[in-house]
Amino acid sequence: MGHSSQPTEVLGGAARRVDAGVDGVLARIRGLGAGWPERDGVAVFHRVYTRVTEEVGHLVDRGGFPDRRAAVTLDVLFAERYLDAVETFERGGRAPACWRPLLHARDRRGVRPAQFALCGVNAHIGHDLALAVVDTCRTLACAPEDLRDEFDQVGELLTALEERVREDLMPGPDLLERAEPLTHLAGAWSIERAREAAWVTARALWAVRGLPVVAEEMRGRLDAGVGHVGRLLVTPLVPVRLR
Repeated sequence: MGHSSQPTEVLGGAARRVDAGVDGVLARIRGLGAGWPERDGVAVFHRVYTRVTEEVGHLVDRGGFPDRRAAVTLDVLFAERYLDAVETFERGGRAPACWRPLLHARDRRGVRPAQFALCGVNAHIGHDLALAVVDTCRTLACAPEDLRDEFDQVGELLTALEERVREDLMPGPDLLERAEPLTHLAGAWSIERAREAAWVTARALWAVRGLPVVAEEMRGRLDAGVGHVGRLLVTPLVPVRLR
């Protein structure tokens, strides 16, 4: 990967977190989800995300990225956006709009595990990924185009996240008829399209970085739009019986 000719300048706080590597962010991930009930909606997404982050760490250890520093920086700053959102909410703060549907619906009856997981994937890919690319560019003093290889490789691992959601959490053939609304809902969302949109958004945000008012408006619209999709993804599909 050919970085820009600018000298590499790593922001102090991000540098310390990135130096801890994927292992550091994994420790934070495992600590965050330790006390959640198994059926908690955030915990459903968290378990799948933990496994994928572990795979990123294994790939980094095997030298599987062209630029290890860039890959680790992108992965750590990407994961931190999810972790910060959940921790803010659990402290009583206001999480980004993209994460609120999952956080508010985490114990909602009638929502299936696959819906919780896809809602989390939607927030993380649809919103966090683009902003993490911009965070990484600021941290490493490079442009989005310099991160394309790492973006694509991390994206391939994230595609495995969606595949695991469908394989592990979608009903088997014997339940297909009863789960038809879920099958339709899951089929309406695509991680490939979300990844493509994230890349375009990251480039656009980087292009307007010198226009803070415009950039902030773009981030706000992105957050709200992804949050709207998230609300649809956690629509209860199983009728709730009255007691």
